[in-house]
Amino acid sequence: MKKAYPPASLGGTKSSRTHNTLIYLKQHWQLYLIFMMPAFLLTVIFRYIPMGGIAMAFTEYNPIRGILGSEWIGFENFHRFLSSPDFMQYLMNTLKLSVFGLLFGFPVPILLAFLLNRILSKKIKQKIQLVLYMPNFISVIVLCGIVRILLSPTGMLNALLGTNTNFMTMPSAFRTIYIASGIWQGAGWGSIIYTAALSNASKELKEAAVIDGANIFQQIKAVEWPAIKDTVLIQFIMSVGNIMSVGFEKAYALQTDMNLSSSEIISTYVYKKGLLDGDYGFSTAVGLFNTVINVILLISMNTIVKKMNEGKGI
Repeated sequence: MKKAYPPASLGGTKSSRTHNTLIYLKQHWQLYLIFMMPAFLLTVIFRYIPMGGIAMAFTEYNPIRGILGSEWIGFENFHRFLSSPDFMQYLMNTLKLSVFGLLFGFPVPILLAFLLNRILSKKIKQKIQLVLYMPNFISVIVLCGIVRILLSPTGMLNALLGTNTNFMTMPSAFRTIYIASGIWQGAGWGSIIYTAALSNASKELKEAAVIDGANIFQQIKAVEWPAIKDTVLIQFIMSVGNIMSVGFEKAYALQTDMNLSSSEIISTYVYKKGLLDGDYGFSTAVGLFNTVINVILLISMNTIVKKMNEGKGI
């Protein structure tokens, strides 16, 4: 009978633990294969194989001929997009929605977590959390429908103000509507991770701070903030890495002919050029450009945070 080694023993050197882990994996490879194979196959099929479609960005893609049979045109699609007179407008619209959404939306879940952590009654806390989490389960399209009804000339907001303004046709109001509705929908759900991290804050330190006469802000700074600092940094880095990935569905659903100057972003432009106009190669190039910018921002922000946070990043 073979002796089974644990994945990592409590004692021994690092090399011995590594050796025991390798022996354990060798003895029980069937178990790991059964559990890992489905996830591995799904990742390869739906994540890696579709990456071959990136080649469409460098071709004059013809659906009948396929990727390999289409004419290779190199970076012509990228040059066409970058030299377009509307390029800067789409780029700035995307950046403004993302940056303003990050500046105004990112702190809200953190503040909610701090506030929820001050509630001592578990029943009251659970009820408040339920109310805060509910908007997250509303479909984006349903949310946009609610927003359109509330902001229509006969909607609730105009009834309260005594006006008949159609806010959905105002380019200057689009970003405010987009960001505010996003905060309302996602802030409660986004606070979950910070609320969970705050549960690791030392209760003894908090009690000692209260005894020493520390106010709420001093308690947060000395006890609660250190408990969620690393989580906040990781979430911030990931958010910056997705700064160009503005939600297509919501932007398109809130878009009207009158607010196109503010609502037309790169993702909606890709949809229109690719699926509506059938210019698949060009739309793939625009999408790839968007992805490359995201990757550059993610790596750059991670490097900056590491330098500012004693080498801690993603």
